[in-house]
Amino acid sequence: MEHCGHRPISVSLLGLYKVAMEQVVDGNTLVAMCLSRGGVDRMFGVVGIPVTSLANRAVALGIRFIAFHNEQSAGYAASAYGYLTRRPGVLLTVSGPGCVHGLAGLSNAAANGWPMVMISGSSDQSFTGRGDFQELDQIAAVKPFSKFSAKATDITEIPTSVFSVIDWAVAGRPGGTYLDIPSDVLHQTVDESQAQKLITEALDSRNKDLIENPKINYSEIQKAVELLRTAQRPLIVFGKGAAYARAENELTKLVESTGIPFLPTPMGKGLLPDTHELAATAARSLAIGKCDVALVVGARLNWLLHFGEAPKWSNDVKFILVDISKEEIELREPFLGIVGDAKDVIGLIHKEIKDDPFCLGKTHPWVEAIRNKTKDNVAKMEVQLAKDVVPFNFMTPMRIIRDAFLLVGGPAPILVSEGANTMDVGRAVLVQTEPRTRLDAGTWGTMGIGLGYCIAAAVASPDRLVVAVEGDSGFGFSAMEVETLVRYQLPVVVIVFNNGGVYGGDRRNPEEITGPYKDDPAPTSFVPGAAYHLLLEAFGGKGYLAATPDELKSALAESFSAKKPSVINVTIDPYAGAESGRMQHKN
Repeated sequence: MEHCGHRPISVSLLGLYKVAMEQVVDGNTLVAMCLSRGGVDRMFGVVGIPVTSLANRAVALGIRFIAFHNEQSAGYAASAYGYLTRRPGVLLTVSGPGCVHGLAGLSNAAANGWPMVMISGSSDQSFTGRGDFQELDQIAAVKPFSKFSAKATDITEIPTSVFSVIDWAVAGRPGGTYLDIPSDVLHQTVDESQAQKLITEALDSRNKDLIENPKINYSEIQKAVELLRTAQRPLIVFGKGAAYARAENELTKLVESTGIPFLPTPMGKGLLPDTHELAATAARSLAIGKCDVALVVGARLNWLLHFGEAPKWSNDVKFILVDISKEEIELREPFLGIVGDAKDVIGLIHKEIKDDPFCLGKTHPWVEAIRNKTKDNVAKMEVQLAKDVVPFNFMTPMRIIRDAFLLVGGPAPILVSEGANTMDVGRAVLVQTEPRTRLDAGTWGTMGIGLGYCIAAAVASPDRLVVAVEGDSGFGFSAMEVETLVRYQLPVVVIVFNNGGVYGGDRRNPEEITGPYKDDPAPTSFVPGAAYHLLLEAFGGKGYLAATPDELKSALAESFSAKKPSVINVTIDPYAGAESGRMQHKN
């Protein structure tokens, strides 16, 4: 009996049918697949031509995308996320102007030593040099701020490019990297099997040496221990590099076993509690002015530490500088430099001391001097803080905020601090008890970081309350991102110190008010009594206006308890504080 006359399908035709049925992967999807395989689980950015599909593909693959109004704030968020998580924060921007706006975040990551990857779409390669839509040589634009840049000129180059920028961001001293993906590459396609092959090959060829910590010279550990052992007035200084390295346990063991006083830089606060009996923050001038050996861990001898020079420091102080970057140590020329990860180096120093222990003890003259100076300075500040000054100066509301912070049960809130007087006073008054719970303007003194940092902190640590304490000028840089807080229902409370302008409105002398535009508002002035709290309410959040201690206490209690997007508009006397805060001599 014959069959119905159908000819058997050849093996070759079956193969073609299988290929035809195989799913096709475009450049957008391949980038998202590589990011996911590279450990990326969060992205920040602003979508548009040509990267909207890339964001959607990333979300479909399980990457949370936080969409901002402005690439500047999104970039600040990505940089802070990298610091808080020790994984590269990823910023996605459109081409041309979007890339330029993103440079704010990329440069911030470079200055602070935080891992970040900026990914930008770019114009079609076939139109290069002919004035295509948003055309820009973006590789050249990012060069001053990027540790490593890659451009995927073909879809087959995407996996290697993605994994390279991720690895370089965390290699050595962390920093920003950049990936450029032309729009034509995003639209190219490969079969799914080829995509998986490209990813596997790129993963297999990753440079493992990039992400390994440098080997530590143990003889330098022994030299460091001997310097500390024989010092009369030793001091341990640590910064956000130590915080990034998760060195808090090692530092605690070292401090408590040796009895050496410690001084954190602003973002190093909380690695050991500010309330620790060996904390020298309130005796900073004495500590750095009189110490004879300073172990500096994960902090650069830059402007924040007076470059390690007299007259702030003693002429004969011996610096032991611990840094992940050999170049940093060569630049500073310390008495002793140790290249290595802060956590590893401090662990080895403690181990070496443990074998032959020493401890200064509570009655050591240096420890007593630091402790007595700390008590005196704290007592003087508490006298000022005890006064209820209305209209508010900076001290009264800051004390009320400090007390509200201390009432929050664990985990401790993450503080974002921004402004001139607001940040300066907050650094002295607000208490940090846990690591990585203070984010501020940082090494670069960057204004505008407030809302971006808040969003990053809330996304990185969803179990924590995030509280921004910032001036009205600082708030203005990123104020529209309060809508982002509401859209994602993030547990962020923004406290705005509203003194009517930059430093506090019009501070000109009468003789300065002249010329044809003398009736214009001063360059430092904003609209008096601006209702910043109503801005959040326009999007469905909760706003508060506080001009008295009771109003502020009530607003803090309610907003901290709710853990919902809130803005507290605190009315400050426009003549309180000083121009430029503690940086007045530079203005």
